[in-house]
Amino acid sequence: MSPAMDAGHRFDGYSWDVDYLHVDGRTLQATIYQPEGAGPFPVIVDVHGGAWVRGDVGRTEHALMNQSLAALGMVVVAVDFRQSEHNHYPDSVADVNFALRWVRAHASEFNGSARCIGALGSSSGGHLVLLNSLRPDDPRYATLAQDGVAPDGARPDYLILLCPIPDPQARLAYAREVGNHNIVKFTESYFCTAGSIEDGNPQRILARCEQLKLPPALLLQGGPGAAGVVEDKNVSPEIQQRFAAAYRAAGGQMQLELLPGAPHNFVNTAGEHLDAALAMMEVFIRQRLHG
Repeated sequence: MSPAMDAGHRFDGYSWDVDYLHVDGRTLQATIYQPEGAGPFPVIVDVHGGAWVRGDVGRTEHALMNQSLAALGMVVVAVDFRQSEHNHYPDSVADVNFALRWVRAHASEFNGSARCIGALGSSSGGHLVLLNSLRPDDPRYATLAQDGVAPDGARPDYLILLCPIPDPQARLAYAREVGNHNIVKFTESYFCTAGSIEDGNPQRILARCEQLKLPPALLLQGGPGAAGVVEDKNVSPEIQQRFAAAYRAAGGQMQLELLPGAPHNFVNTAGEHLDAALAMMEVFIRQRLHG
C-alpha cells in the first residue's frame, strides 16, 4: 500500500472526467480526483447535494474538499446522477447504487484499491448514500446492471455524512417551521408518490428493524454558535442526534460531531469549518484503513 493517509505526507494531483453511466437517454459523468503516483490509493465516492431535484448543483460542488482529500493520498470519485424536477424517488438512489458498484469494478483503472471503498454524501446526497448503505441489494436500487459486482457491493465500507438528510419527513417539518419554502417544494417533488417518503426514510428503516449491516460512519453537522444560534436552516442538529442514536441502537458505529456555527454545506467554502472537517475526516478514514 502507498503512503496514502499517512500523517504529514501530501500528494500532488490532477482531475479528469469519465462517462460512467448511460440511463434514460442521458450520459452521466464522474470526476476523478487523482493523486500522483502508482498507488494503489484508497477510494471514496462523493455524492453531492441539491435537494434531490435541483439541476444547478452537480459533481463539482465539493471540488475544494475533494482536491484536499486527493492531496492526502485518496482517489475521490465525484459522481453526477439524475437530479431534476422530472426525476423522483428512487431514480437517483439507483444511480448512486450503480456508481458505488462501478467504482468497485473500475478502481484499479485510476490507481485505486477496491479493498476499502468509502462513500461521502452531503445534504440530500447523504440521504442517497445512506439508503444504499442500508439497502444495497434492494431491487429498486440495484436495478442497473454492473458486471462483476454483486448488488450488495453498493454498500460502502464506511460513510462520511456532511449535514445529511437522514429523516426526510422530519426535515420537511423543519423546513416548514423555519419557512424554507423551496425545501418544502423540492421534497414534495422528489417524494411525489404516495408512501415514498416513508419508504425511503433511513430513520424509519432503522425503526422498522429491517435486516441491516451498518458500516461505521462519521456525521458532521453545524451546531449552535457562540450566541446559541444554529446557522444551518436546512437540517437541524436534533435530527442528526436522533438518527445517530437510532444508528447506534441498531448496532452501528456512529461518530457525530457538531461544528459550532457551521452553516449548511460548510465544506464548500475555505475556512475554519472546512479545515476542521478535513482533519476529522482524515483521522476517521485512517482508522478505517489501518484499524
